Amino acid sequence: MSMRVVLCCAVALAGVLPFGALAQGRPSTVAMSCVQATRLVAGQGAIVLGTGGQTYDRFVRDRSFCEPTEIARRAFRPTRDNPQCLVGYTCYEPGRDDWLGSDF
Repeated sequence: MSMRVVLCCAVALAGVLPFGALAQGRPSTVAMSCVQATRLVAGQGAIVLGTGGQTYDRFVRDRSFCEPTEIARRAFRPTRDNPQCLVGYTCYEPGRDDWLGSDF
């Protein structure tokens, strides 16, 4: 292998490594304000957010990000400034005995 090929591979690898480490993090609702969390979900359409400790959930902007058989249920999660912030919706597969009520 020529020195040029080795150098090019080393440069390419060095550029990839830092981004892999950044991809490991997950935004957390408890570290954001209610407005920030709501805007993040609305801007992304669908995103997985931490909700405190080791818990997390997938939040969506609207039902179009759910599977065809799922419905969107309002999702209230704690944020830095609001213990019950409406950050968006979660997708939910309703059961036979479920009735649509105030949670949807």
